[in-house]
Amino acid sequence: MKKIVILGGGGFIGGHLGKRLKKEGYHVRICDIKKHEYFQHSEICDEFIVGDLTDPSVVKLVIEDGVDEVYQLAADMGGALYIFTGQHDADVMHNSATINLNVARECVLKKVGKVFYSSSACMYPEHNQLDPDNPNCEESSAYPANPDSEYGWEKLFSERLFLSYNRNYNLDVRIARFHNIFGPQGTWEGGKEKSPAAMCRKVAEENNNGNIEVWGNGKQTRSFLYIDECIEAVLRLMDSDFKYPVNIGSEEMVSINELAQMAIDISQKELSIMNLEGEEFYAKYGFKCPLGVKGRNSHNKLYKEKVGWEVSQPLIIGMQKTYQWVSEQVLKRKEAISI
Repeated sequence: MKKIVILGGGGFIGGHLGKRLKKEGYHVRICDIKKHEYFQHSEICDEFIVGDLTDPSVVKLVIEDGVDEVYQLAADMGGALYIFTGQHDADVMHNSATINLNVARECVLKKVGKVFYSSSACMYPEHNQLDPDNPNCEESSAYPANPDSEYGWEKLFSERLFLSYNRNYNLDVRIARFHNIFGPQGTWEGGKEKSPAAMCRKVAEENNNGNIEVWGNGKQTRSFLYIDECIEAVLRLMDSDFKYPVNIGSEEMVSINELAQMAIDISQKELSIMNLEGEEFYAKYGFKCPLGVKGRNSHNKLYKEKVGWEVSQPLIIGMQKTYQWVSEQVLKRKEAISI
């Protein structure tokens, strides 16, 4: 039986990955600083170790001799409110880099068969993402480097870290640059949630004939990939022999206003969008509106060439599933408060 270790398996993507691999009959060990909020451990793994992966002794405990595959998803991260205000930059860089330094070294020492590292589209240069209608996120555009956040710089550093371990120690690595992965059983409130979950929550919380806030003018563009397709893409990449960074995302680009309207349409509520920016935003929240780059969209040509698979599910299907789940969470919270 293949032995799998998922680092960060208490998070959104890691939990879904664990569920898929356990269902396929592998022995799955997860380590995270916290338990999964929505999955039972028996659903996603055979062993769940609660531990801080910035501690080398924890990594030594989790990654044993004989492990076939390690999926390194653990990071200090979140949505725009967490990443782009600048208030968490030191923790984001220190914690995530420390985890990756620990993991890369231990995987070599324990002779792990194959290692997956989850990078991010946030590592792409800001100057290639100023036009919301024509962003350039082709893998070859990564240099000269100029990410728009410290989170992106750390991801770029860690890509190079794992590639250097491949060159110097023959560590068999796979690296994916994720583009906004979303779906049920993930963070949907509290400041670390991504845009799809945030829009679904805002719509679910609002009464008919009300309005929802969208930060900025809403014309900034993104693409979003549903979690099931993300997991499929990761596993196919692991089965391939391609060892360099590659995008995993959807090429269906939408504006943030369009994403918000999609959530409204799914809910069948009569709601309007209120764009909040500039001094009005600052007066309400006390800091500059965190927007990220003006445009970002996955470029999937390299993945298709090297792995031979492509994303097929339209955004609306994933948003329907996500809205249903988020609205259930909102209802549960209201019921708990009323008790």
